[in-house]
Amino acid sequence: MIYRHHIAPPRAFSQFSHDLIRHPRLSSDAVRLLTWQLSLPDGARESLSRTAERARIGACAFTRAKRQLKEEGFVHERRLQGPGGHWITQQLVSNVPLSAVEAAKILGRMPVHTPSADASPQVAPSPRIPAVGVPTPPLTDGHPKKDPGENTSHRPAEPERQPDPASKPEPAPETSETHEPPEAARALVAALPYLSPDLRRIPRGMHDELARLVTRWLAAGHTPTAVRTHILRGLPDDGTPVHRPGGLLRYLLRDVPPALAPVPVPVPGITPASERPSPARPSSRLAALRECEGDHVQVTLFRPVGDETRCPRCLTPPSLRAAAGTAVRRT
Repeated sequence: MIYRHHIAPPRAFSQFSHDLIRHPRLSSDAVRLLTWQLSLPDGARESLSRTAERARIGACAFTRAKRQLKEEGFVHERRLQGPGGHWITQQLVSNVPLSAVEAAKILGRMPVHTPSADASPQVAPSPRIPAVGVPTPPLTDGHPKKDPGENTSHRPAEPERQPDPASKPEPAPETSETHEPPEAARALVAALPYLSPDLRRIPRGMHDELARLVTRWLAAGHTPTAVRTHILRGLPDDGTPVHRPGGLLRYLLRDVPPALAPVPVPVPGITPASERPSPARPSSRLAALRECEGDHVQVTLFRPVGDETRCPRCLTPPSLRAAAGTAVRRT
């Protein structure tokens, strides 16, 4: 339960409509600013900004409250040029909403108030006293003729050096390759807006600069896929919006790291040469043997005594080999 008790103030009070205090579209700062202005005595020339300062209303809250009062018709402003060429801003505050035509009629009947009318003689600007002498134009004839002082160094004039025609450097041939980025770099930069939604607003004026940066990466041995992967890793992954994608790309592509060596892709069924087992060295017994160059069904090794290239069996005459075979069968 809420109980209310009213005591009429004996003096210094103002009457406001309940519709004004309970206005659904006015904030508490707007209602406080309006009621403060309406409670000022007649003839007060306090501006809305001064009232907001006295009412402890901040700058942002004052701007929002003033906009609400103007939208609802409680505050009207107009600028006009008064006596002496001074521009004046007139503000009209009312306790009921007024249209623009009604406010213009009321402001038209108001006297134009100039700041200089209330200025006291102590703060009024005094007449300017002219300077002594006749004004003269500034000197434009170079350096002064007199010696400016003893600290000035007087160096002897150096003899003019005649250019040697033999040592004249030849102009370097102009090549478009040092200034214009290649088509591969331009194509990569043109496809960056499709790489991520954060890169859709790259300024067109930065495409040449970004293409030159990409050219450095390609010249260092990086592939286009590696460049795109580096850019994607540099984008924020926490949902932070990228307001200047061109500046972010300039920062990401400014330093060029060394390119990594390509990793060989293993092919099924083929063993790399580095992983193949090295052939075993023959033993000392086999190293002393030699392959016979005679007619054999299979490879025959023998131990040579000298430089012979055939085994003892090939060197034996056929008649002796037949006799030896017969002797072996008889035995």
